[in-house]
Amino acid sequence: MAKLAASILAADFARLEVEIRSAVEAGADWIHVDVMDGHFVPNISIGIPVIAAIRPVCEELGVLMDVHLMIQEPDRFVDQFVQAGANILTVHAEACTHLHRTLQHVRQSGAQVGVALNPATPLSVLDEVLEDVDLVLLMSVNPGFGGQVFIPGTTSKISRLRGELNAAGRACYLEVDGGVYSRNAAEVVRAGANVLVAGSAIFERGGNVRKRVRALRQQLAAAAEG
Repeated sequence: MAKLAASILAADFARLEVEIRSAVEAGADWIHVDVMDGHFVPNISIGIPVIAAIRPVCEELGVLMDVHLMIQEPDRFVDQFVQAGANILTVHAEACTHLHRTLQHVRQSGAQVGVALNPATPLSVLDEVLEDVDLVLLMSVNPGFGGQVFIPGTTSKISRLRGELNAAGRACYLEVDGGVYSRNAAEVVRAGANVLVAGSAIFERGGNVRKRVRALRQQLAAAAEG
């Protein structure tokens, strides 16, 4: 069954530990952390101190921390993010002058290696690095803000990447981030994704986190059954 990564970008930061515990206890597999610098994307979110603060909670709950760097010059901060607690560290291909070198840096730091592509970035960017990654993240919205609408053309892009991964014999994760809700989660998984990032769908204000996670997991189960 596909994994569910709960994105804390949409969580209540005044109750962050409670929000994380609620999501994991309801069935979230990973905690997804979006790091934005106000340059690579038009927003500023959180950084190393918050990751370090939630690390003990994630370790206690036995979940991976999936850290998505939407920042310029990610090489400058790879070691610090891994030391703070990132289990998977994903960099954007568009932000790396020497992508292969950056991915090697992440590997050498001790984290699992992820590479992300924006909606307009072609899959061909992955041709020379596919053997070097544990995870490919396809953005299904333009990065920077939560609560956006899933870009319909992403579905065919997921299918094409799944075909390429299968043809290459690569078992890395295919993660999709942006506009994922219970209404489209099964479709995204059937297209070929095996990790779904959900933020607003889980933590949107005034909702029941446990109920929303269960709804998403039901869709993942339905997709697994065909």
